[in-house]
Amino acid sequence: MARDPAFVLRYLAEVEELAEDIVDLDVKRNRNREALRALQKDPEPEDKAMVCFGSMFIELPKAKTREMLRQDQEELDEEINKLRKDLRVKVNRLYEAQGKPELKGFNLNPMSAEEMKLINRILEG
Repeated sequence: MARDPAFVLRYLAEVEELAEDIVDLDVKRNRNREALRALQKDPEPEDKAMVCFGSMFIELPKAKTREMLRQDQEELDEEINKLRKDLRVKVNRLYEAQGKPELKGFNLNPMSAEEMKLINRILEG
């Protein structure tokens, strides 16, 4: 049974905002990944790197910069995963509000690296 169109529209705006947040965080995660890769490729690992904090550049040791980027990557991954879980719930509620059936296969979770190793071991015999 469909609900009030104003409710559906409001909820759709929330879902869209959540999706935009995920995209923004994913862009930041990709930039961090690119920075980490550039630091790995640098032939002088003991030098310092220029790091941008807001509108300011600071020179930091590369080891400290790498650690900061890795920590930021982990935090971004956690935040993105949390937002994706929230998005799944909101999309299902939106479908329910529109009177549509729940999406099938939308609540699937990826297998961990350990689970994949076990599956590969089973498949190899």
